[in-house]
Amino acid sequence: MRPSRIPAIACALGASTLLIAGCSSGQQASSGAQSAGPVSGNITVALLQKQGDQQYFIDEAAGAQAAAKELSTPESTVSLKVVNLGQDANKAVTETDSAIAQKVNGIAIVVPDQKIGPQVAGAATTAGIPLVSADDSISDSAGAAVPFVGFDGFDMGSKVGTEAAKEAAPKGWTAADTAVIYASKQDLTVCQDRVRGEKEQFTKGGGVGKVIDVGTDNSVNGAQSTASGIITGNPSVKNWIVMGCNDENVSGVLQALSNAKVPAANVVGVGLGAYIACKSWQPGAAADGFHSALYIDGHDVGGDAVRTLVAKIRNGTPLPPKTIAKTQIVDAANAASTSLKCT
Repeated sequence: MRPSRIPAIACALGASTLLIAGCSSGQQASSGAQSAGPVSGNITVALLQKQGDQQYFIDEAAGAQAAAKELSTPESTVSLKVVNLGQDANKAVTETDSAIAQKVNGIAIVVPDQKIGPQVAGAATTAGIPLVSADDSISDSAGAAVPFVGFDGFDMGSKVGTEAAKEAAPKGWTAADTAVIYASKQDLTVCQDRVRGEKEQFTKGGGVGKVIDVGTDNSVNGAQSTASGIITGNPSVKNWIVMGCNDENVSGVLQALSNAKVPAANVVGVGLGAYIACKSWQPGAAADGFHSALYIDGHDVGGDAVRTLVAKIRNGTPLPPKTIAKTQIVDAANAASTSLKCT
């Protein structure tokens, strides 16, 4: 999700475009428009993203552009049209319809609300346009999954939970004076998968503490606001371990802990995304308990989405049911060796 920012990149569907192209391969998908035959000549792909001003989605759009551009050919170019949907599910539906009306050849969408999946998938299928969901999975009206490009949510959470247990172990904290916060947008399936992995692996790793589930909107401010009351309501807790669906959730809870005068030495925060966490590891930054984070690179997802769509459009290659990107734990020692950008 990222769980869990593209003003410099985004353009309206009618705006000037970047000429880029690409190709790939994969397995037969279970849903989505599969009937469109190979297209010769120029191709247009729409990338419709929720929360397009977040750094992860800025990176995703840039990855889509870069991957397709490097695979372009003189004979066939691809125009990529990037649209920021914000958190507006209605806009996602209207922009999908608009892309179809403009006769795009393929659509990649990060939905603001998974409930619109059947409507979006139905529109694309009726128009014979290949569709992939990025980051957040969606299904069609029959319950069949739309081809997905993104991360394995449970695996991501498992890595975060394992890391949190490892970071907390040397501190020797007891269950009696420790709380473990899991902050996320609880109705989002990708968040559910991530938190489930966090809980399972934190416990398997020997982690202890009172479990507190915090429902948020996946924003920093939302997590901070909700966590503040929970922290105040647990005055006997001395030590806090913080995980969640994305960096925003962990950052918001850490800010709430700081406002409550909880020392950073009594906090272990493990983020998911790393684009906010890395600010805590820069020279001169005040300690805030952000020990490490799982780095997810939006460039990979954007690039894979374009590759799979163009392969389908240009060559008739079936869309893979799932295309999973890689992740890794980073901290102050190794973050600089990645392409991670702090926001």
